[in-house]
Amino acid sequence: QVQLVESGGGLVQAGGSLRLSCAASGRTFSGYAMAWFRQAPGKEREFVAAIRWSVGSPYYLYYSDSVKGRFTISRDNAKNTVYLQMNSLKPEDTAVYSCAARSNWSGTTALSPGQIDYWGQGTQVTVSS
Repeated sequence: QVQLVESGGGLVQAGGSLRLSCAASGRTFSGYAMAWFRQAPGKEREFVAAIRWSVGSPYYLYYSDSVKGRFTISRDNAKNTVYLQMNSLKPEDTAVYSCAARSNWSGTTALSPGQIDYWGQGTQVTVSS
């Protein structure tokens, strides 16, 4: 049974930082794109960042314009874990953040929710002004 379990969400003041983690289990995700999406109340789920890397393959990163330069996605394939370091947080970053996985990804475009193979349950991030 495939599981993606997020952790690290919470309440932080504007300008602060949080680090989200997503532990994957049930299969190996080497070669998969691992991504973060977020959904704010009353809004559609939106792409945040994605990463694809495995030994012997090119390394791909992609960020939405709204987080570029502030968020950093990374992964540890040995631990089957992906991270999202979020710095310079803004109130508009408040959302439920979900981890996601997709088996095929070019690495050159954002992912859409309809392309995702596996989802985590989400973790709340709240940024106060």
